[in-house]
Amino acid sequence: MNYKLLALDMDGTLLTSQKKILPRTLTAITELSRRGIYVVTSTGRNLSELVDFREELKPMHFGILISGGMVFDFKNDKPIKVHGLDEKTILQLIDFGLEERAMIHLHTVRHSIAREDDINHMDNFAMGIYRDMFSRICLRCDDFKKFVREHPGEVIKVNLYHRSEESRDRNLARIQPLNLSISFAEAFNLEMSPANITKGSGLVELCDFLKIDISEAVAIGDSFNDREILQTAGLGVAMGNASDEIKRLADFVTLDNDHDGVAAAIEKFF
Repeated sequence: MNYKLLALDMDGTLLTSQKKILPRTLTAITELSRRGIYVVTSTGRNLSELVDFREELKPMHFGILISGGMVFDFKNDKPIKVHGLDEKTILQLIDFGLEERAMIHLHTVRHSIAREDDINHMDNFAMGIYRDMFSRICLRCDDFKKFVREHPGEVIKVNLYHRSEESRDRNLARIQPLNLSISFAEAFNLEMSPANITKGSGLVELCDFLKIDISEAVAIGDSFNDREILQTAGLGVAMGNASDEIKRLADFVTLDNDHDGVAAAIEKFF
């Protein structure tokens, strides 16, 4: 199969456990792009959360961002597709987060929004590895409801980072009746997007935009929020560090993210 597009998850896939891109993997994606293959990121992150990788991501012209909530054209610095949450739902999610003393994290087209105190105590939410990034890139907000009302239509995804699995599961039970796309990539978090918006739907939108058949796309991921894109792409590749569930639904399992799993998959299939 002559694949024309490669979609790469970031955390746990393109990035090592220390949030780095290994030289062999960077060389592989750069060479793939040079050959005319579209290499795109497929991530729960938004634009501000990619700033530390600006140089490494230069070979990528497009991104499926915010868990499919936005398809973005990096070269022209503009969204291709944006799917926002409605205000009523966002306010409900904020209430659920406050009730569980969770860290609330809002995504807009260009920004991350969180509370200063939560950023300073991200270890409490099993998110300590992200503290440095959040402290540098987040807009601070103490009144999330006021922010939402003053920025209508701008919030694309709500993340709730919980203090325990039990706390997360209580909110999962509250949120499930709301007809949202719910995923998670970290220990105790929940990520809420509009119904039917996933990385898989973002891949379909990008392939339509580029006039590429979905069978010509390869996706690589490791976590629950990669499930749909691995099932949607013509070829789904799970990282060696992925959960057993993700490995079972993938077409192929590569090496883990600390041993150039992405480069190994590129060398095998491209």
